[in-house]
Order: sequence, then C-alpha cells, then structure tokens
Amino acid sequence: MSGANSFQVSGYGPQRAGLARLLARDSLARRLDWPMLLAALALSMLGSLLVYSATRNRTELNQGDPYYFLIRHVLNTGIGLTLMIGTLWLGHRTLRGAVPILYGFSLLLTLLVLTPLGSTINGAHSWIKLPGGFSLQPSEFVKVTIILGMAMLLAARVDAGDKPYPDHRTVLQALGLAAVPMLIVLLMPDLGSVMVMVVIVLGVLLASGSSNRWVFGLIGTGTIGALTVWQLGILDDYQIARFAAFANPELDPAGVGYNTNQARIAIGSGGLTGSGLFKGSQTTGQFVPEQQTDFVFTVAGEELGFIGGGLIIVLIGVILWRACRIARETTELYGTIVAAGIVAWFAFQAFENIGMTLGIMPVTGLPLPFVSYGGSSMFAVWVAVGLLQSIRVQRPMSA
Repeated sequence: MSGANSFQVSGYGPQRAGLARLLARDSLARRLDWPMLLAALALSMLGSLLVYSATRNRTELNQGDPYYFLIRHVLNTGIGLTLMIGTLWLGHRTLRGAVPILYGFSLLLTLLVLTPLGSTINGAHSWIKLPGGFSLQPSEFVKVTIILGMAMLLAARVDAGDKPYPDHRTVLQALGLAAVPMLIVLLMPDLGSVMVMVVIVLGVLLASGSSNRWVFGLIGTGTIGALTVWQLGILDDYQIARFAAFANPELDPAGVGYNTNQARIAIGSGGLTGSGLFKGSQTTGQFVPEQQTDFVFTVAGEELGFIGGGLIIVLIGVILWRACRIARETTELYGTIVAAGIVAWFAFQAFENIGMTLGIMPVTGLPLPFVSYGGSSMFAVWVAVGLLQSIRVQRPMSA
C-alpha cells in the first residue's frame, strides 16, 4: 500500500507542475487586453496595404521592386511584435529598475545624431544611418524613456507610501530629466517630436497628481519658449515655411503649400466609400509627396473613403480607450503614469498626423502610429503596447 501511495504521490508532482504552467499560460492569455492588441494589429496590417498602394509604382523609391516597402513594413511590424513580447516578458516593473541605463543609452543615440554619424532625411537631421540601408531615429525611443524616467521619479515615494503625491522637488527632477533630450532633439531640429514630448510631459504631470500649477506653468513656459525659438531663428527655413503655409494655405500652392493642397484633394476625392484600393488617381499619379510615411492617411481617404479613414480613427480610439482603462484600473501610481504618458503620446501624434493631411494642423513630419512606414516609429509604438499589456497583466486579479 505504501508503495502504491508512493507511486501516486511521485507521479502527481510532475502532473501538478504541468497543470500549473498550463493555468499560468491561460491566466496570461486571459489577462491580455485583446481589443487593444487586435486594434493595433489591424492598424499595422491596414498600413501595409496603404504603404504598398503608395509605393508600388514609385520606381525611384522602391528600387524597381513594387513589394519593396510592403515587405519592409511587414518586417518592421514583426520586429515590433517581438519587441512587444520582450517588453511584456520583462515587465514594466523590471524596466523600472533599468530606467537609468535605458535613459542613458537613448541620450547617447540622440547625441550621435548631432555628430557626423547623423543624416538628414526629408529636411530633418534626426537620423542615424546604419549598414544595409537602414536608418534609426532615436527621438522615437526618447518618447518611451521620458515616460519611464518621469514615472520612476514621480511615483517612487508615492508608491512607497511616503508621500500622497509628488512634491515640488520631485517634479523639478522629472522635468529636468525630460528637458535634456528635448533640447537635443530641438537642436536637430525636430520640432514635431518635441511637440509630442511636451504633450507627453503634460500628460504625465496630470496623471501623477502633482500640483496643477506645474501644468499651467509648463504651458506658459512652452509658449514663451516657442516665441523665443522663433525670434532666435533656431528653426530651419523649411519649418518656418510650413507654419506660414498652415496659416495661409494659398501662400505658395506650388511650393510649401503643395503637400497639404494635394493631400486635401486626395482625401476629398474619396467621398464616402473611396475609389477602391490601388485605384486612387492621386496616389497612382504620385501627386502626394511622402505618402507612405507622413501622408499615408491620404491613401486611406482617397481609396477607402470616409469609411476607411473613419475605421483608422476608430481603431486608434479603441487603443486609447483601452489604455485609459488600464491607467485607471492599475493600483500603482507608476503604472498609471506610464499608461497616461502613452495615451498622451498616441492621441496627440495621431491627431497631428491626420490633422495636417486635413489642413487643420501644421505639417511637422510625424508618422501615423502603427500605419505609417518607418521602423523606428513602429518599434517604439509596439514597445509602448508591451508596457500597457504588462501593466494590465501584473495588476491584482481583483482590479
């Protein structure tokens, strides 16, 4: 009898361990935010079709291969998904301890742009050329490290129970942490990325529970800073021309206003249902510059119409809705701040990108998250999704 019991007990251990692993995997799958994940995947796949439509006939760009940009966009999405899984596996709490390393590394990459290793693409000197024809835009990763770094500082004493909200000294430290890379990016100059970072900082401060005086003070300081930058001539001529064209679209319709005019023509011609995928006359005729990157939304507007463009906005809305829910339901301030910073980032960048194609925002060269062609942007937004998923997965079951 004792031998039978011994056999049963010894056999039960491995079975129980296997069952525990199975239940753990099931728990992870159950805790993932699937609406967010599926919406992000849908945007990336839709972006593949739009990028292909915009570049299949552009032999001067695709090196004679109509699938050149499509393959690279799908590859970028695959790498982004891998980074998301890696971020989820590490967890946002583990990355919290690695923030000094991540911050220092992103700062180093950003500084390299100002050296001979930096290169200019589409008027912006914000890239590092890599072997094999690849390019890296460090400012995309700076967005992530600013969120993580500010969250680490602002939440440290609150999550430890020492303070009910961040004190003024902590807020100053967090603002200093964000200001250093922002100033470097401004020197490139990459005004669009700086605008996104400013909105991220505002979102982080609002979520942290710090005094509203900091938010109002930052808005006032930002306004004064923008006027100072304008007066000192830090901006390049092409950036000033873009703002002038935004203020007066008829100023130079064949020059600086050409992009926005052609973008509105493309979107306006789509009507309700569009001209059909791969059948847009503006897209096929190559009238809209940078259509696979900054102006990819015009492909959706022309070929898929109001319904297709609306679908993109709805999918972005789903991601923002789920991210807001994650920010609200997490029990730690650190997770709330990280999620809120990502919401501010995605919301403003999507609004700016779509707005500039409609003529309601100035042209700043910002990509549409998950949709536009570009590896650095794709990698950064999927890392952000990994952070959001980690915050949701690691919350208590009762939350």
